[in-house]
Amino acid sequence: MNTTNGPSSSPRRSSLFLVLALSWLLAGAAALRAQDDDKTLRVFVFAGQSNMVGSDSKVADIARFPPFAGLEQPQKGVRFSYNIGREDKKTSDGWVALQPVDGVVGPELSFAREVARHVKAPIAIIKIAAGGTHLAGDWNPDQPRGFAMYPLALKWVRDALADLDRRKIRYRLEGFVWHQGENDMFEKDAMPAYGANLKNFLACWRRDLGAPELRFYIGELCTKTIWGMDLRPRMYAIRLGQREVTDADPLADYVPTSHVGVEIGGGVGLHYHYGTLGQLEHGVNYATAYLRKLGKEPKVARPLRRWPYAEGSKVRLFVLAGHRNMEGERAFVQDLKPLRLAALAKDDDKIAFRYDLAAGYKVSDGWEPLGPVGCYDTFGPELSFGAKLRAKLREGVAIAKFTDSGSQIIDWTPQGSEATARNVYPRFLAFVRQAVAELTAKGHEVELAGIFYHLGENDMSFGPYRKQAIERLAKIVAQSREDLGLPELKWFVSQQRPTDDDSVNKIDVTKDLEELAAADANLIRLPVFDLPGQEQKLVITTAGIVALGDALADGYLRTK
Repeated sequence: MNTTNGPSSSPRRSSLFLVLALSWLLAGAAALRAQDDDKTLRVFVFAGQSNMVGSDSKVADIARFPPFAGLEQPQKGVRFSYNIGREDKKTSDGWVALQPVDGVVGPELSFAREVARHVKAPIAIIKIAAGGTHLAGDWNPDQPRGFAMYPLALKWVRDALADLDRRKIRYRLEGFVWHQGENDMFEKDAMPAYGANLKNFLACWRRDLGAPELRFYIGELCTKTIWGMDLRPRMYAIRLGQREVTDADPLADYVPTSHVGVEIGGGVGLHYHYGTLGQLEHGVNYATAYLRKLGKEPKVARPLRRWPYAEGSKVRLFVLAGHRNMEGERAFVQDLKPLRLAALAKDDDKIAFRYDLAAGYKVSDGWEPLGPVGCYDTFGPELSFGAKLRAKLREGVAIAKFTDSGSQIIDWTPQGSEATARNVYPRFLAFVRQAVAELTAKGHEVELAGIFYHLGENDMSFGPYRKQAIERLAKIVAQSREDLGLPELKWFVSQQRPTDDDSVNKIDVTKDLEELAAADANLIRLPVFDLPGQEQKLVITTAGIVALGDALADGYLRTK
């Protein structure tokens, strides 16, 4: 028999192909089994500077934020090893139960609880963080200086893992969470080198831990802080460095954080740190990114049970837009019941609702029923706004909401800023056009009843931005009318009481907005200076957000 040529050699090649295919399938099945393994301890490393430490947070404040109730208590099922701080370090004696350290809230608390809700496997967290440290210096794997965080962290991680080995606890390194960069933007040479330094940092950890496929979760620097304005180009440079790495490294994820809560400071109210609420939301962001990789990202389907408008009928489309209060940063669904407003928490199938929230962090699946859809059990003024309009109007009411709570007014202008990735206007315009087009495609006569914009809160606390706020607003309004082909498009601009501080009071932004509205018959100013529940400065809480929605609806109804 000829076994060296001709048709008889085909079965040999086929057999080889089958063997290879079987190997690939077995490897894939092994990977899936590893992810589904609910016995092996999953170890996560958390590292970085002050916003990883949890600076300006307070354990006692956790109770103020209903979605995170109970996180002040130890999580006994989660192992925790920590080395936190610079000169005065707080360190664990081996492994302990996960808990707040020194009265401070870190992102690991909410991360662990959220992951545990969706993954049966046990979890362990190793945390090494110190405020005011640099990637170019303290965390430099090759030439550490300052507080020499890299060798300290490497030894701490190795020792913690060695202890697991001694106890014969089976584990695997599951992820490395990194939040840092603010200090590098202050150094002339470190700022442009951040991307290269970060790439080297990831490579060295994988090498030194013998974990070539270790996945990293890189936290965005939050643009909602004061640095998002006064150091915008520097912060943007760090962001570009982070994205340079995460775009090129398939095992590194960029995790947005600019939509989380930020601590309210003294004076004008702006701050540098997340604070308690932001830290808790910060941790959920990392958990979501991790669970997404497992195909276990928590999602809730919210389909419209039936299309709420009669065929061929007229639909009035209301567009809500803005920053942190339009998003509803500190308005929690759980707080509606004590206010006797629990009905607002129920989905309303008679109002079609679409949304793009938190710079695209959460986007609706087409048209959904109007209801609470915020990232962390939060909601905006759309609930009370929609309820009041539906009770008063005969035509169908549809609502489209577009927010970016980490933005400032300059981001909404057609020109944008040097931080081009933060430009909102093109996405906002496309969002409005798509909403109109989809309703039209369903056979409705669509009236764009108005754009309801809540004036940027952070801008009011930073002099250069406050000074230009109304000029920038005027440009947005004018360009939107031109681009949408609606020269008489109504803009309803709500204004909460501007920040009261000597450093900005000389800029009379209220007078500026009054003058703009007086010169434009289709720009309606809605002063809402007495909203209940405003927390210190800038941020409106649950009762105030409900009242804001009522005020927006009343403002529109007065024009009819």
